[in-house]
Amino acid sequence: MGAREVGLPERVPAEGLPRRVTIWEVGPRDGLQNESAIVPVEVKLEFLDRLAAAGLTTLEATSFVHPKWVPQLADAEQLLAGLDRREGVRYPVLVPNERGLNRALDAGVSEIAIFASATETFAQKNLNSALDEQFAMFEPVVTRARAEGLDVRGYLSMCFGDPWEGVVPAEQVVRAGKRLLDFGCSQLSLGDTIGVATTGQVTRLVQEFEKSGVDVSALAVHFHDTYGQALANTEAALRAGVSTVDSSAGGLGGCPYAESATGNLATEDLVWLLEGLGVEHGVDLGKLVETSVWMAGQLGRPSPSRVVNALAG
Repeated sequence: MGAREVGLPERVPAEGLPRRVTIWEVGPRDGLQNESAIVPVEVKLEFLDRLAAAGLTTLEATSFVHPKWVPQLADAEQLLAGLDRREGVRYPVLVPNERGLNRALDAGVSEIAIFASATETFAQKNLNSALDEQFAMFEPVVTRARAEGLDVRGYLSMCFGDPWEGVVPAEQVVRAGKRLLDFGCSQLSLGDTIGVATTGQVTRLVQEFEKSGVDVSALAVHFHDTYGQALANTEAALRAGVSTVDSSAGGLGGCPYAESATGNLATEDLVWLLEGLGVEHGVDLGKLVETSVWMAGQLGRPSPSRVVNALAG
């Protein structure tokens, strides 16, 4: 008999946690962009539909990055044209610059995200821009998107450690993050791009943002599981007041510009944690596991998610 049949995980509500957590599903974008093979658009569309059917209400659908840099998502327009949008489900897309915004607007999107760096070296490698210069690129994107009625999320990468620069000072991250919020981003996702964060760092960084005047409700977290710390770091963020967590179905993903980065926090692992803590999330874990097993089959390899493999087995 399986764990779910006997009522596991046991729900033990804890004080000091959000009543409900919003799961920002990044598998269709951040997960698939890291695959070596090109996934057919029909498979991507079914993936999105299955995720929505499992109860996920925020699905980052694709990216309007130049196809030369991310060929896995070159079909962004085709995907959005064929997308059967479900009521109550959001489908944000990533845009890197004004050209990407033009494509997103032409495709009729209502939400975008931009992707900045907290460190100089990663800004140069990922954005071909200096740390300060990246903001001159993003400000007109955010301003115009807001003028067009779009909601804008800001991703900030390398918030805890950088493979070239080492530990990233919290005050440096806060300065960069506040610039994105000041431009008009409604939410800032703090990324542990190479998966080196520890719980103390997470708690301190959220507190530093609060000390600087940023409401914790404007913060989200995005953890990679390189050193097996993603779930622990997530719980630390929840206890610090964060209520939006990025994750990827089946643990898909990594970062094509940071070779040491491994998969994202698996959505199934996150849901298992939230259920055990008695935190509402709205996701049907069984349907989600089925979706990740199906997607792993499409990719021709097993899922790295512990929960997927335990429940599917």
